[in-house]
Amino acid sequence: MIRRPLATLLAGTALSCLPAAPLLAQEQDEGAVPHVHDPHDEEDVIVVTAGGLERLDMLAGTSVVTDAQLQRNMAGQVGEVLESLPGVSATGFAPGASRPVLRGFQGERVRVLVDGIGSIDASNTSADHAVTIDPLTAESIEVLRGPAVLLYGSSAIGGAVNVIDRRIPHRIPIDGLRFDGVVSGDTATDLREVGASLDVGLGRNFAWHVDGSFRETDDLEIAGFTLSDELRADLLADAAEEFEEGHEEEADELIEAANLSGIVPNSASETLSLGTGLTWFSGLNSIGVSVSYYDTDYGIPIAPGMGHAHGEEEEDHDEEEHEEEEGHDHGEEPVTIGLEQFRADLRGEFHLGEGFFHDLVTRWGYSDYTHTEFEGDEVGTVFDVEGVEGRVELIQSEQNLGGGTTLRGSLGGQFFYRDFVATGAEAFVPPNSTEQYALFTLQEVRAGPFEAEMGARWENTTQEADTIAVSRSFDTFSGALGLSYSFDSGIRAGVNFSRAERAPSAEELFADGPHIATSQYELGDPDLGTEAAWGVEGYVRASIGGADMRLAVYRNWFDNFIYLFDTGLEEDGLALTQYLQQDADWFGVEGEASVPLFSTGNGVLVGDVGGSYIRATLDDGSPVPRIPPLSLTGALEWQGEKLDLRSEVEWYDAQDRTAPNETATDGFAHVNLSANFRPFGDERLSVLLQADNIFDAEGRRHASYTKDFVPLAGRNFKVSVRTRF
Repeated sequence: MIRRPLATLLAGTALSCLPAAPLLAQEQDEGAVPHVHDPHDEEDVIVVTAGGLERLDMLAGTSVVTDAQLQRNMAGQVGEVLESLPGVSATGFAPGASRPVLRGFQGERVRVLVDGIGSIDASNTSADHAVTIDPLTAESIEVLRGPAVLLYGSSAIGGAVNVIDRRIPHRIPIDGLRFDGVVSGDTATDLREVGASLDVGLGRNFAWHVDGSFRETDDLEIAGFTLSDELRADLLADAAEEFEEGHEEEADELIEAANLSGIVPNSASETLSLGTGLTWFSGLNSIGVSVSYYDTDYGIPIAPGMGHAHGEEEEDHDEEEHEEEEGHDHGEEPVTIGLEQFRADLRGEFHLGEGFFHDLVTRWGYSDYTHTEFEGDEVGTVFDVEGVEGRVELIQSEQNLGGGTTLRGSLGGQFFYRDFVATGAEAFVPPNSTEQYALFTLQEVRAGPFEAEMGARWENTTQEADTIAVSRSFDTFSGALGLSYSFDSGIRAGVNFSRAERAPSAEELFADGPHIATSQYELGDPDLGTEAAWGVEGYVRASIGGADMRLAVYRNWFDNFIYLFDTGLEEDGLALTQYLQQDADWFGVEGEASVPLFSTGNGVLVGDVGGSYIRATLDDGSPVPRIPPLSLTGALEWQGEKLDLRSEVEWYDAQDRTAPNETATDGFAHVNLSANFRPFGDERLSVLLQADNIFDAEGRRHASYTKDFVPLAGRNFKVSVRTRF
């Protein structure tokens, strides 16, 4: 728990250089917030970008998922919602726990934000921990990639995901009232989902918001065998040994486990989310607060036949080796996680006049998080996280430098504090605290079609673990320079250069113990140094004749890259993994295009293509673990006044470029169909019918720790009804 008075914590002013600027109740300033028009909406959909993106456009790759695409991709975890975007995958540890993977980066190198502030949970510490954000409450989700994202914090070397949820109202509803509701179901998980939100204008100066959602699923239905071919072969070989030694019952159990198909046991989930908020508006000023509650219970799948002994002795067998053998404990209880978070947030924007600084923007969040890992009905390990994050930003007025050249920018600071306590026999990280202060600046110079953007960040991070008497302090410096040119034809080309530094996390420093949910013994290194990355990225973006295109090529060179290595050894019957450091090299290409093929008076046929390729290598020549393979997506979509029809193919190459003790992953393709019907020709009512993976193809996500026993869903039929008025 946080041991310092909250007032002391809030005294640390802070700023991440890309804040989420609130919308004003009145008409917004030109360029302050971009409008994205949906042809099916009667009014513009206002997308709140992470502040600074529209002012300082350093990001070569930014994707915004809204409305129809959100409804089509909706899932219980934000990683699953976004995984079909170019350059994005998901950890997919379990249906109830899946975090985004951006450009092959995951964990500490990807920040997950709520309206510009961190989720302040434990999802970054381990892949089995759920993200405490319900995508059903999202108005839009931004995927931010590229060098400038490092200004969200040094941990965002890989990128950031920003979820806009409207819990702090951004504006007073136009007609004084707005209601959104959704009901969904599917066949692969027997999904039952319902959610609703209400925004109410209270006079001319206040807006109130309330929302709630409930989601329940059964075990995931899959195509083919639950285990990968390699794990099945191992189990069948073990079964043959058991049979030769006269243990026919054990052999039969192993054969049954190897042949399990059609389902992922212990993968069900149940989630409840509630939130309310109030904002006061006065001219160009606003301040709002919100409180929310998130509660989820979900199963952690374990490889069938592999057991989960955690170093305990097994049932007595006739021979001594069976007493010590850890792989055949068939009496293990299922592992489940019960998680809840209480959260409070504040956002304010204050107009300072027409001087050098014209706006002050502040954003704060507080979280009280508890996460319990159960073995059957017994409590195994309890994680308690309490934290505060905040920032303050001063927005500069645009300065005319003469000759048609202008300067604009912002500066400020950020503060973060987290207190982490894990209790129980299998607490793999000692109690620890993290305290972080940062200063940043972000500037843009524009001269006609030329733009130059510059950003810099200093960050001080202190990690303390009192029970083992270890304290580490790190000063990191990061910077970025972007140059771009806009052509009259609608094409923009640019190059970004960056250097980012990241302090090791508490888990990377202090871990030393068995982790029940991941079946690993994790070992940190308190002597780890800072991780640094040089980066260069070239990009082209175009919007010509209704067609949109984005292509980015990037390269990163890491000094002292921190990674979790599977040693191939065992400790207490678990796979021994250890955090190590060495240099690494990253190369990637990603792109997407949307082209109108032909149109009639009733609609337009659009072709979409996208893809990404990543190659990451450690200094010793071995591949970085869990790097997604080459992927390509192609789709045709008919966009009509009342009906949209979409056919889509998602293709993933095999990944046989693997790290030591990492298994290869077969390639696969999923074919998906969807129809979205709007009987009134607008968003007052929409009915979405989907058929995903219609050929019931087996697929496994290489970025997942559990890919060898948690495949992707098989054939899935889904219906979703959404209303808005």
